Amino acid sequence: MKVAFSKPTRDNPERRALFSRFRASGYDGLQLKNAQYREYIDLPARFIDAWGRETGVASGLITGGRLDAAGVATLRHMFTFAQAVGSERVIFCHSLPRQGLSSTDIAGFAKTLSDLGKEARQHGTVLSLHHHYDQPVMYRRDFDVFFDAVDDRAVTLTVDTAHLVKSGIDDIAGVLRDFREVIDNVHLKDIADGDFKVLGQGHIDFAPVFSTLDEIGYRGWLCADEESGSDLLGAMETCHQFITSALAAPKRNDRPSDNVSNQ
Repeated sequence: MKVAFSKPTRDNPERRALFSRFRASGYDGLQLKNAQYREYIDLPARFIDAWGRETGVASGLITGGRLDAAGVATLRHMFTFAQAVGSERVIFCHSLPRQGLSSTDIAGFAKTLSDLGKEARQHGTVLSLHHHYDQPVMYRRDFDVFFDAVDDRAVTLTVDTAHLVKSGIDDIAGVLRDFREVIDNVHLKDIADGDFKVLGQGHIDFAPVFSTLDEIGYRGWLCADEESGSDLLGAMETCHQFITSALAAPKRNDRPSDNVSNQ
């Protein structure tokens, strides 16, 4: 497995620290937030001039939006940019509230994203859906409805541990098992009392998560998706230590109810 880091940055100096320090901190790549690459969308050569062609510097591009005409056009533009800067995947958060949506609506989104996923392939990248609290794929059944409607496996899945828990899905291991065929990216994020935390400082028990990843033979990306608001360099170090220790620990099988601790 490759390990990536992702974190919003407050300003250009912090962004530069992120880009320049991720390798030294032990990560194989970055999964960039939209604000970290947005200014270069029309000028990929300038992104390369500014941040280099180092493998992994833009391993993933996280973006959000709707699937109206403007949103679809933006995603197509993203595929062109991803191809130019060497991004392996575009990670899409569907910025539409979950309330009021039917299974038919969710299946329709899957069809639209399937067509876009096929276009992404033509640009040498992958379209990966990031499920999200209060977005169309939120509840456990939504995952089934969506991926049953995806055509030709044209859309993959980014699993986010904290967004599962925030959405009421405590059986993280069960989701990993059930969707092993489409998961290509796992966002490791901790949570406590509704707030995101640095890995290891929230209430999620990650031992069953890592055991299940080992059990299913997962070989995709693990990304420390750090959105706690903590110091950048400190969070990079803490998250990497947490992941390294978890990967090295003896694996065990746990009941589904053991994914979240009783803290």
